[in-house]
Amino acid sequence: MPFTHRNIKRDLENVGSNFNGAPDLEFRLATKALELEESGLGYQRIPPGYRFPYGHTHEKQEEVYVVLRGGGRMKVDDEIFELREWDAVRVSPGAWRGYEAGPDGLEIFVIGAPNLGDDPRGDVSGQRDWWAE
Repeated sequence: MPFTHRNIKRDLENVGSNFNGAPDLEFRLATKALELEESGLGYQRIPPGYRFPYGHTHEKQEEVYVVLRGGGRMKVDDEIFELREWDAVRVSPGAWRGYEAGPDGLEIFVIGAPNLGDDPRGDVSGQRDWWAE
């Protein structure tokens, strides 16, 4: 079939609880559900004032973060900057990244390429509390 149709909120499992963080952290992985061949896609809703608990980097994958609602801040390597609705941020492989929600929360799409196949964790290194001030 030349297309796949899914509802991100209704059809995809929320795996936010896997990150041992805020109980209302929402994280939905769409790559397999959409049968993506060349890229990856995830949706995240970070509650107001909450910093995502892990920073991470990729060996091969480039990512684009698109702010759908709310805002906050993002840290890429040593640089911290504001995020606002409809901002898009590209992060190269090898750069560390993390983000936190402002007072209105933060909803983002994360788009990655290339697709990491059956072992997506093999490309990523993560560290809990990487962004500590």
